[in-house]
Amino acid sequence: MQISKLIIEGSQKLKKEKISSYLLDSELIMSKVLNKSRERILISYDKEATQNVITTFNNLINRRAKKEPIAYIFNTKEFWSRKFIVDSNTLIPRPETELLIEKIIKHFKKKNIFILDVGSGSGCIILSLLSEMKKSKGIGLDISKKAINIALKNSKNLGLNKRCKFYKRSLNQLYGYKFDLIVSNPPYICTHQIKNLSDDVKKFEPRIALDGGNDGLDVIKKVIYKSKSILKKKGIFALEIGYGQYKKVSQILGTLGFKEKVLIKDYQDNIRCIITSLEI
Repeated sequence: MQISKLIIEGSQKLKKEKISSYLLDSELIMSKVLNKSRERILISYDKEATQNVITTFNNLINRRAKKEPIAYIFNTKEFWSRKFIVDSNTLIPRPETELLIEKIIKHFKKKNIFILDVGSGSGCIILSLLSEMKKSKGIGLDISKKAINIALKNSKNLGLNKRCKFYKRSLNQLYGYKFDLIVSNPPYICTHQIKNLSDDVKKFEPRIALDGGNDGLDVIKKVIYKSKSILKKKGIFALEIGYGQYKKVSQILGTLGFKEKVLIKDYQDNIRCIITSLEI
């Protein structure tokens, strides 16, 4: 069977399962199977596929047809122009989070700072920051041992394992440190809203990284309260939040002495990240 026919058949199967990116995903899967770029795949369209290619391709298409994210199928996700290992124990990095990285780097420029990433998952946030801030160091915390193992692999792959340490512990178990920057993308989705998420999220991404309790603010509040005691005065606290949570979170931050510096909106124009400084 020709590669072109395989790709078309794969895309039709994905389309039948209402996957909007059916053709792109089919091409990406073939690219993965052949270990060639999508551009090179187009050149190879008329070539015959081996039986091994056919079998492997169909297996991956079947996984995608069940709504498993491409990032988990490939065990990798590009973020901040770098490839990160991801699996079902880590949240898949979102493009909007790159806006947060950009603002933080712009603020600190080339300063030598100490960073804490709360709920580090794959480590994509803190490792992306450290890859740009060459003299800075940091710590990543996560309560999932499996997520920590993924972050450690990413740290080593990026050559940052000497400047970044990852620990399996909650924020309340961290003592004796003061940070210049604390950043967190905590779980912020209301428990009752989990069922409304798309299948690729609710069936495959770790619930522990999604579920923020009844109002979505359970973990956010804990991170804010603890951060006040371990952030240096004038230190920066950057927090990702969910849709419609800005007003409540802003009030909590203001009460505790955090002053808003930058608000970051997502591509739908919703405020999804608050960058503050600790003033008292």
